[in-house]
Amino acid sequence: MRIFICCLLALLALPAAAQLTETFADGNFTQNPAWTGDAAGFEINAQLQLQTNGPATTGTVQQLATASTAANGATWEFYANLKLATSSGNYADVWLLSEQADLKGAGNRGYFVRLGGTPDEVSLFRKDATGSPVYVVNGRDQSLSSTTNNLARVRVTRSLADGWTLEVDYTGTGQSYQLEGIGEDNTYLQSSYLGVIVTYSSSNNRSFLFDDFKVTDRQAPGLVRAMPTAARQLDVVFDEAVSETQAAGSYQLSGGPAIISATRDAQNQNVVHLTLAADLPTGANTLVIRTVADVFGNVLTGPFNLSFTNSGFAISPGVNQLLITEILADETPVIGLPASEYLEIYNPTANILNLGGIRLLKPGSNSNPAIFPATATLLPGEYAVVCGSTRAEQFAGTGKVFGVSNFPSLSNGGDQLVLRAPAGQTLFEIRYSDTWYKDAEKKEGGWALEMIDTANPCGGIENWTASTDPSGGTPGRANAVRTANTDSRPPALQRALALSATSVRLYFSEKLDSVAASNSALYTIAGNTITRVAAVSPDFRVVELTLGTALQPSQPVTMSVQRATDCVGNATGAAATATVALPSVAVSGDVVVNEILFNPRTGGYDFVELLNRSAKYINLQGWQIGNEKPDGSVDAASISSEAYVLAPGQLVALTERPDVVQAQYPTSSEPAAFLELADLPTFPDDAGIVTLYDRTGAPLERVPYSAKQHLAILDDVNGVSLERIRAAGSNEAGNFHSAAGSVGYATPGRRNSQLQEDPTGTKLFSLEPEVFTPDADGQQDFTTLNYTLDQTGYAASVTIYDAQGRPVRKLVRNQTLATSGFVQWDGLTDQGRKAGVGVYVLHIELFRPIGGDKREYKRTVVVGARF
Repeated sequence: MRIFICCLLALLALPAAAQLTETFADGNFTQNPAWTGDAAGFEINAQLQLQTNGPATTGTVQQLATASTAANGATWEFYANLKLATSSGNYADVWLLSEQADLKGAGNRGYFVRLGGTPDEVSLFRKDATGSPVYVVNGRDQSLSSTTNNLARVRVTRSLADGWTLEVDYTGTGQSYQLEGIGEDNTYLQSSYLGVIVTYSSSNNRSFLFDDFKVTDRQAPGLVRAMPTAARQLDVVFDEAVSETQAAGSYQLSGGPAIISATRDAQNQNVVHLTLAADLPTGANTLVIRTVADVFGNVLTGPFNLSFTNSGFAISPGVNQLLITEILADETPVIGLPASEYLEIYNPTANILNLGGIRLLKPGSNSNPAIFPATATLLPGEYAVVCGSTRAEQFAGTGKVFGVSNFPSLSNGGDQLVLRAPAGQTLFEIRYSDTWYKDAEKKEGGWALEMIDTANPCGGIENWTASTDPSGGTPGRANAVRTANTDSRPPALQRALALSATSVRLYFSEKLDSVAASNSALYTIAGNTITRVAAVSPDFRVVELTLGTALQPSQPVTMSVQRATDCVGNATGAAATATVALPSVAVSGDVVVNEILFNPRTGGYDFVELLNRSAKYINLQGWQIGNEKPDGSVDAASISSEAYVLAPGQLVALTERPDVVQAQYPTSSEPAAFLELADLPTFPDDAGIVTLYDRTGAPLERVPYSAKQHLAILDDVNGVSLERIRAAGSNEAGNFHSAAGSVGYATPGRRNSQLQEDPTGTKLFSLEPEVFTPDADGQQDFTTLNYTLDQTGYAASVTIYDAQGRPVRKLVRNQTLATSGFVQWDGLTDQGRKAGVGVYVLHIELFRPIGGDKREYKRTVVVGARF
């Protein structure tokens, strides 16, 4: 929102200055002014109107454009008649501001009036370089309801404060204008062209008529502010583009040094740079301005006095010198704050910050960034609210407010936000989550997240919490939760990853000092050289290295980091090392499902843990994990669009919300082993099938699961995962068991609580352990009958008897066996009850259908209990 100096009230009314008038009275559109584009698709008819005459082909798009630089403080008028029934395939766009002569260009930007379309309306839109057009003023639906004669004389006015007004006279006479709506948008401040573009079906190639184009600038330029930018440099900001030719004599400092030059900015034509003969005095100053014209010749005659204070000139912020310190992502229910999403920014430095051109954006989104206006500044220690341009008035009592176009929509559950300098440098980055509230009630809405210590800008969840202010937040002032919360931990090297034979990425536990991290002298790699180092934006948790010699597949080498410094200056002591290798091609069985949580606790999320049980380094990029449905179809999701390499024996836990899973299993999860998925398939709570596919779509893994596999003595299996017992074992139900209660019933990213190493030796049948305690504490919860057979073709039946010879459990019935494997007994009877403490006998019947060979064996096991 622009700030206007009170002296502007003294401006005299100026006559309207028409910048473009086109009535086609000369019978052509090729001169005075010249229109260019699809000239063959238009003609001047007998009534001296511009009429379409393009190919009679459905889907045809025709355009004409002419030069027009009016962008602010202007009025656009034109006549149109659409002699057809408007629809999604029959409409006209009249561009008021366009960057390109090619109105159809995908990257064109500006504003246009649409007549027709699906709503059969007249509306004002903004078009960005990417994405669909967005409404500035949404006109009334069905206002163009005729099937043969839709008259509309349109008038659009843009004030110097970026307020838009859309009026339409549906009689076409210009005597009966109706207000269609108002809006506010300051995204584009310059224009090069005006034009028309039509889309039609085959029968409507001659159904569009246009006339009486007129663009009028009614106002002389107004003053916005004077802003010192250096000891002898002063910028004057106007509310519209001024003429390129500037005279130093038009500007004078009362009682101050002489002004020796005045130059219009090459990019922002609203700004004039003044060069002074001596240093600008500190304190109060007055600039006298006279005879300054806009680009259309409207003159600010003056003299006008513009007062300003030189308390130091504004400088561009560096990294972490402009902070986001408060976030309201969920504005409902209203606790006491305005019902609007907002951010709070803060200047922690001793300098005035120039925010002009700084961009606020969400990385990865298709939306355009919000851009701070050229006049925006932030004083030392000052806070300001940032919100959507139409919401600024709601925060009028909070202090400084920046209402910006394209304010990003803030997701309630979490988002990534970045402040970026005009040249592209990342100034501040944050990836918040609703777990940062640390309060189940407040995260439901109406409360803001607040930074605890502004001297710890990279602290993440440890340095953010829900506001304690009774209103729900503290927009525009110091945070209610403000206190010292120093970060004293150095960053840790978590893993190294080979992106290619000559490119390696290092991943750290927190944000790094991007300059220090780019020092190549800090890194070594065994038997190789490093030719380039770059910290990866926007969060700088990753450093990318370019190697001089190519790595070989699955041949590990050691990577060393001598010193790593986080963004607040904490540095590691001893060197950190990591192993890295170029990945090899995976085959079925290399990577297996090691653990699955399909029935999470309330508020929890599913996860699937994968294990690389091969000797290879395997890249999961492009792989998919899926849920196979009963009809055979698969609901699949991408695991990673970027390289993610599993080393031999390495685990990775896949989930949509690592933060939630880690919070629910704080002592039995490994944060470094989590990989966040945007959309993990939903796995049914009763039974399902987990599938895994490589980047070519080839199936690698298929694991059926069921809630019946859980230990029957558990009263509640919600939040209990199924763990693989033996890494090298099969995917059969007998190789999975409920995670132990002693570890919280799940171990995402960590060694399975029920993991059992494969037995050694050549004994035909053996029990491990021979004494077990089935109490779900993770200590000998079950026993396994292990076998190694002398040949194939055997089947087996196993029955368990108690000490009195009574059958307790029919464990196996006529089951075909592999040459080696195991059978699990969880200590339960056939009735699902826990077997009593005592000695039990496993009666094993082994037979071969071919040949009739039959053998019998007995093994003894003890069911115990802990006291």
